[in-house]
Amino acid sequence: MSTFTLPKKDSDEVTVNLPDNLSQHQLLSFPAFQTWLSTLRHSLSGQENLSHTFHAAPYKLRHIDIQSVDFFGGKRVGFIKLQAHVSNDQGERLPGSVFLRGGSVGILVIAPYALCPICADNRLWQLILQPDDVPETTEDEKQVILTIQPRIPAGSLALAELPAGMLDDSGTFAGGAAKEIAEETGLEIPAKDLINMTELAIPPSSGTDEHLQQGVYPSPGGCDEFIPFFLWQKRVPRGQLRQWQGKLTGLREHGEKITLTLCPLSQLWKHGGRDAKSLAAWALYHGLRQEGKI
Repeated sequence: MSTFTLPKKDSDEVTVNLPDNLSQHQLLSFPAFQTWLSTLRHSLSGQENLSHTFHAAPYKLRHIDIQSVDFFGGKRVGFIKLQAHVSNDQGERLPGSVFLRGGSVGILVIAPYALCPICADNRLWQLILQPDDVPETTEDEKQVILTIQPRIPAGSLALAELPAGMLDDSGTFAGGAAKEIAEETGLEIPAKDLINMTELAIPPSSGTDEHLQQGVYPSPGGCDEFIPFFLWQKRVPRGQLRQWQGKLTGLREHGEKITLTLCPLSQLWKHGGRDAKSLAAWALYHGLRQEGKI
């Protein structure tokens, strides 16, 4: 184990304890750690304001214990578990168990048509499909693409959820879900066609002095993850949508890890009810529709 001191910020000196398999350079180069530390320090500095709730007994970041780290590909830092010791001079502490993984994105993809079999039977990018022979102004027959895949932390081998991924260097939706969508439907999702629902719903700063990330925090009690939600809507020929409906049933071939299904937009809150991304995207979509922003 090794120890170092973070560069001073507003005269606060913070010591960091590292495990043997993580260097100071690796930690300080990890984007999720940089973002979390900068955000926390800015929020703590807000206590200097006389009207701040904690102004009389401000909390300080005393030291950080890095408890464990997971690497991707053997070298790149993927996840970090740490304990942040935050307390005031009266000895009162704030819960500081943190799982750092950084931000991700969710897409709502919508495409209108009839009820899909998998949704009828059982059960970050919001991708919405709709037949091109219905009026563009209607919500009729809109369908959402969901992924079905194992999620071991949830104890599931077949969890229905919104596609998650990232934007690659060319500005196109990328990742395992994006690859599956492209293979099964031929659809590729360019960044220029995406609507950032989070940005429309939650303006920067949003009336607070804290500089939080422009996204939804699904588990702020223990994780730094934040998710911006994007909407992608596409009108397609009814015949094409019917063909996809017969193909995208959510049923997996032997050994297949990820597959797709179509779900009526009106039923997303129910069939994606175990997925926080689905519920957040559904709420953002309907809220923005009510206000005429999308």
